[in-house]
Amino acid sequence: MYKFIFGPVPSRRLGMSLGVDLVPRKVCSLDCVYCEVGTTTKLTTQRMEYVPYEKVVNELSDYLKNNPAPDFITFSGYGEPLLNSRIGDVLTFIKTHYPDIKVAILTNGTLLSDKNIRQEILQADVVLPSIDAASDKVFKKLNRPEKHLKVDQHIRGLIDFRNEFKGEIWLEVFVLPGYNDTNDEICQLKKAIHQINPSVVQLNTLDRPGAIPGLHPASKEELEDIKTKLDFENTIIVAAAKSRKETTAYRNDKESAILETIARRPCTVHDLRDIMGLHINEINKYLDVLEAEGKVTTDFGERGLFYRIK
Repeated sequence: MYKFIFGPVPSRRLGMSLGVDLVPRKVCSLDCVYCEVGTTTKLTTQRMEYVPYEKVVNELSDYLKNNPAPDFITFSGYGEPLLNSRIGDVLTFIKTHYPDIKVAILTNGTLLSDKNIRQEILQADVVLPSIDAASDKVFKKLNRPEKHLKVDQHIRGLIDFRNEFKGEIWLEVFVLPGYNDTNDEICQLKKAIHQINPSVVQLNTLDRPGAIPGLHPASKEELEDIKTKLDFENTIIVAAAKSRKETTAYRNDKESAILETIARRPCTVHDLRDIMGLHINEINKYLDVLEAEGKVTTDFGERGLFYRIK
C-alpha cells in the first residue's frame, strides 16, 4: 500500500491519472466553501517539505516498475501541492527518469505570485490553476484565503506565469450560485481571464455537497450564460460526473465495495478511506458517479457529510 501516491484515478480532464499527494490533509492556502476534501485544517502560505522527497520518488519508482504508465502523473491530493518546498525536485525526478509521462499540477494558483515557485514548475506539461473571484470581497467569501493573500496578487501571479510557462494552462473557474455569479463579478472575471490568456478556461460547479451545507450547483443553462458573458474563445464546461464511468480506469469492483460498505452503515469520505484503504480523491471520483446515477444520497451530521444508500 502506497502512502503518497494514489490511483490511477479516473479523471474527467486527464484520463488515467496517477496522483501524487505532497501535503497532509488538509494543508492549503485557501479554505474554499465548496472543497470536496473538506474544511482546511491548516490555513497557511508557509512552504515546507511536508512529505519527504525520498519517500515520494521511491513510491513512484516502485509503482512505475510494476504497472503500466498512466496518461498523467498529477500533483494533487489533500491540499495545495505548491506548499511542498520539494515539488520542483520531484518534478525533475519524473522528467529525468520517465520523460515520456506527462505531468500535471492541480493548484489554486495563489502561490504563483512568487517567481521562485513559478520557476520550480516550468517543466510540467499542464498546470491547472483556479480563479473563482476577481474581487477581494468574493475571494474572501468563497475561497476564504490565508490572511495575507489578496486577489490582485493572485491574478498578477497567473499573468506572470502565463508569460513564463511554455506548457498548457487549463484555468478552472468554479461557479457557485450566490457567491460569484453576479454580473459585476463575471465582468471582473472576464477582464482577469483575458489578461491571463490561458490555453483553455474550464467552467466547473458542484458535483457533490461542499465543505459547508446549503450549497447548490449552477445549472447547465447558468454555465452556458456565464460562458457567453466571459467571451473567451476556448471556454468549455467540464463534463458531468457520469462520463468518468467511461474511462478505462473506472473500476466496478471499487464502486461495488463502496455501495456494500454504506449499505451497512452511513459513512463519511474519511470513514470510507479508513475502511477501504483508498485515497480520498479516488473515493470521491466514484461517489461522483454514484450520486449522479442516484444510487447514494447525503446528509450532514456532527462529523461532516455522510453517504448512504438512496
